[in-house]
Parts: sequence; C-alpha cells; structure tokens
Amino acid sequence: MRLRRPVEIREYDAESLAINARQVRFCWDGVPLEYIPGDSYATQFWNTMHLVLPEGERAMADVFARALPAIDDERLHEEVVGFVGQEATHAAAHESFRHYLAAQGVDVVPLVARIEYIVHKIFGDHGLTGPAASRWLAERLGIYAAAEHFTAVVGEWLLDNCEFDRRSVDPTMLDLLRWHGSEELEHRNVAFDAFSYIDGNYWRRGRTALIACLGLLVLWFATTADLYRQAARGRRLWWPLAYLRAARRGLVPGLSFLITQTWYYLQPGFHPSQMGDIDKAARYLAQSPAARAARA
Repeated sequence: MRLRRPVEIREYDAESLAINARQVRFCWDGVPLEYIPGDSYATQFWNTMHLVLPEGERAMADVFARALPAIDDERLHEEVVGFVGQEATHAAAHESFRHYLAAQGVDVVPLVARIEYIVHKIFGDHGLTGPAASRWLAERLGIYAAAEHFTAVVGEWLLDNCEFDRRSVDPTMLDLLRWHGSEELEHRNVAFDAFSYIDGNYWRRGRTALIACLGLLVLWFATTADLYRQAARGRRLWWPLAYLRAARRGLVPGLSFLITQTWYYLQPGFHPSQMGDIDKAARYLAQSPAARAARA
C-alpha cells in the first residue's frame, strides 16, 4: 500500500460505497492445523488473529458505539453504524475458528485470558464520568483508529499476496483472511474520521499511534510465539528466525512494512483515503465464497 498525493478534501466524499455488515458462512471441517503448507510459524502468525481480534474488535465496536451520540455528521454517523456491525461480524467469524482450534487440542485459554485482561482491564472504560470519561474516550478512539490503519494496510497486503495462492493455502482460511482484509480496506476511513470528529488532536493521534503500534507488536509476537511452541513440539527454529524466514517467503508482513506504515500514519497531513485501492476490496467482497454461501 503506497501513500498517494496529498488531498485538499476527504477523498471518501467522492465515494458512493456504503459501509454495511455482511453475513458470511465458514465451514471449518477438514481445515488442517497447518493451513499454510510447510510453514508452521506463518500459520500461527495468522492464527493469532483468531485469538486477538474477537475481544479487540468487540471492544472497538463498543467504544465507537459510545461515540455515536456525539457525531452529528449524517454520513459519518451512518458509516460508524456500519463499521460497528462489520467489526462484530469479524469477531464472530474469527471466534468460530478459535473454537475449532480448541476442539483440535490447541490450548487457547491462557492466551485469550491475557488478551481479555488487556482489552477490558487496561483499555476498559474504568467507570469514569465527566471530562475524564471524555478524554479517555478520545484516547481510546485514537488507539483504535491507529489499529484500524494497520488492519487496513494488512488487509490490502492479504489481497495482493499471490504467494498464498502459489503455496495452496487452505481455501476456506484464505477466504476468511481476504474477506476480513477487504472489509478493513473498505472502511479504512471510518475510525480515523470518527476520532478526528470527536477530537483530532495531532499529538494525541501520534501518541496513540505509537501505543497501538508497540502494543500490537508485543501482543502479536508474544501470542504467535506461544502458539508456535505448541505447534512445533521438539526441535524447531527459534521464533524470531522463523518470523524472518516467513517474511522473506512472503507469508507474513515484514518489519519494514510495519515501520513504513507507522511513518505514513504519523504525517500531519495523513488521511486513510490517500492509501490503497478500495475497488479491489469491493471486487473481492462480491465473490467471497463465505459471503456467497450466506446469500444462498
């Protein structure tokens, strides 16, 4: 995903795409535990989505739902409603595969407990009221807006990644990854615009972006390392080397990708509409097997 030229107005104003939650149907019967053939670490890297995202996306949906009464802009209000619905659907889809992993003997309980603690105890509402509640809401909106930037750019990375096709990644899992990535790309502006409408302070944006980036990196790599240790019993490549090998193979985003995207987000004139090609998301969503199965 490359940064486009600066824009004078929000580019999404010219887009007619409505943000709506879609029904999907995934069947996990027969999906192998190593669904990326020949790379256990890459499989566990994406398995982390199924552990981290259900709790994180439900919490995100709750935070943006809390912000809705303060959003008077009709279009943005409508988009946030659609965004909240999409995030809830994403959480349910990933949680369904989490249950599949548990049924196959993967011990996800302590990993999920750690994620729940972070989401609900550290980033929960803490029962605040008045100005303190407003400031904390703005802080959480900033954190989630930054997180949504990373999910959008990774979503486009998933759509563009031909290596998954060459390696015959399990088609059901590949559809989940690309369907989710497409919806993240589709609503790439919404969280940022809601944060900008409610607060928009640049220093808060920069601070919360660093919190989101570092927090996601630590949580993602720690969870993936735990899953990798479970999956690769006995002799295995040390997980940092396994990550670098998977990135070199084109099976996971590299660190340079993540650093570059953080730098883009921190630019004062940044807006998510400057990035990505939303048409590719619409094309994939029109043909996603899980979405078509739900419509049948």
